[in-house]
Amino acid sequence: MTEPLLIERRDDVLLWTLNNPDARNPISEIETIDALEDAVLAANRDPSVRVAILTGAGSAFSSGGNVKHMRDKEGMFGGSPAELRQGYRHGIQRIPKALYHCEIPTIAAVNGAAIGAGCDLALMCDLRIASTTAKFAESFVKVGIIPGDGGAWLLPRAVGMARASEMAFTGEAIDAATALDWGLVSQVVEPNELLAAAHALADRVAANPPQVLRMTKKLLREGQHQSLDSLLELSAAFQAIAHTTSDHSEAVNAMLERRDPRFEGR
Repeated sequence: MTEPLLIERRDDVLLWTLNNPDARNPISEIETIDALEDAVLAANRDPSVRVAILTGAGSAFSSGGNVKHMRDKEGMFGGSPAELRQGYRHGIQRIPKALYHCEIPTIAAVNGAAIGAGCDLALMCDLRIASTTAKFAESFVKVGIIPGDGGAWLLPRAVGMARASEMAFTGEAIDAATALDWGLVSQVVEPNELLAAAHALADRVAANPPQVLRMTKKLLREGQHQSLDSLLELSAAFQAIAHTTSDHSEAVNAMLERRDPRFEGR
């Protein structure tokens, strides 16, 4: 069987590529779910990794759920209501949980169609760059289902409630230019420039102290649901750790000496 997720590394940056282009990179198969979850766990455990880029092989980013499997009631789409519930909980819903708890910054390089759960997969990443050929659709209503993988939580945080409602209620796709205008992506480039642009952004992020990057990401996550007082307490604790790192000393010395810093994650 073809590997569902290709993993490459360049310096401190990982490239994760969904690898089922003939089916437009669906993410509802258990092999793909396992591979994405394992990739995140490996990155969390490797302090030398600083950023991950997620993209799709072929012309699509991800088609989301496998519609043929929906029709045939296969895999996570089969069984009684109770079995379907468990299929989602122990299937595709593992992906948003994994990416939410991914400790390193993640960048979605959206090379083509991001449909349904594929749209939500892009939203699970911290940053998004799109090819001019990309399109985004919160299209669950078009196949008679609801966003089952966290889209109702993710999409309003990216584009606001009114635009999220428009996308979710109509199921219609928006193009890359509209995604940029709505703030769903931060950059749109030509298809042949996409990975270079994603790596350039990843390098800008990876240039910073890796442990501080992970703590900063954690604070941004916690800030979405904690009170200000609670977040300030966590920030004080993280700051106490940051001030005692070698990378903090290196950053301050490099700034005062007007040179580029060299961070080692210590």
